[in-house]
Amino acid sequence: MASAAAHLSFSLPFPPFSSPGHRPVTAFPYPTTQSQNQSRVSLRTRALGPDFLGDFGARDPFPAEIASGFAEKVLGNVDTEHKILIPNASALSLAKQDCSPISPLQPPLSVDEAKALIKKVVGWRLLDEEGGLKLQCLWKLRDFKSGVELINRIYKVTEATDHFPSLHLEGPNQVRAELWTASIGGLSMNDFIVAAKIDEIKTSDLAPRKRIWA
Repeated sequence: MASAAAHLSFSLPFPPFSSPGHRPVTAFPYPTTQSQNQSRVSLRTRALGPDFLGDFGARDPFPAEIASGFAEKVLGNVDTEHKILIPNASALSLAKQDCSPISPLQPPLSVDEAKALIKKVVGWRLLDEEGGLKLQCLWKLRDFKSGVELINRIYKVTEATDHFPSLHLEGPNQVRAELWTASIGGLSMNDFIVAAKIDEIKTSDLAPRKRIWA
């Protein structure tokens, strides 16, 4: 069994990729038949157990894949460099971003900027008041208890951001939330980030029950 393990660790199930200017590398140190190649792949698969992806997210090809000659249709070489790029904040959704400190000297977002960002949050609308732009969202809920529960869920989500909306429980079953940055007299990116985080709160269990007519 030990010799089989050493043999498997050295052999490759298919020839490595090559390109013009690169000398192809022999897959096996001695002649083998297709049945022997498939046997090695089968042994390697059993050795891996249920984890077919291995340690680095890759797996050996299956016998049917080897038989199809798929490797001959792929361009590449052993010197190919692979990089993992971490997305910057602008590439992330608003809900995945973090709020940042706002300086009182920072100007609020313009109307055009706010109109562009409002498309990225669901159920919110812009309010243009004398004190500046605000975000507002309304929820119609099942009952008073559901309204209290929604306010608690919003608080849990926004607590980590340290940027809280103004919440109002209106009537027996309506909650109103408003967002703005008072220190700059208008809207900042933080308001849209918090709005997007609130959008991810589950509210389906708090919504009014639909009537079913016979």
